[in-house]
Amino acid sequence: MPPPREPAPGTGPAPALSTDHATSTSERGSFSLAACTCGWRGPARRSRDLARKDAAAHAPE
Repeated sequence: MPPPREPAPGTGPAPALSTDHATSTSERGSFSLAACTCGWRGPARRSRDLARKDAAAHAPE
């Protein structure tokens, strides 16, 4: 029987996610992205304002 194979990079267990919500936006080329420390990621947007609105809608009050 062959030895067990190592998992492909990026296919291992998901990292532990935080329960805190601190959102931010970043830019990749011509797109803005919203992200949160809990692991949530918004869709790529061409509008910075829409990315900010996505982040604000995700973060609890």
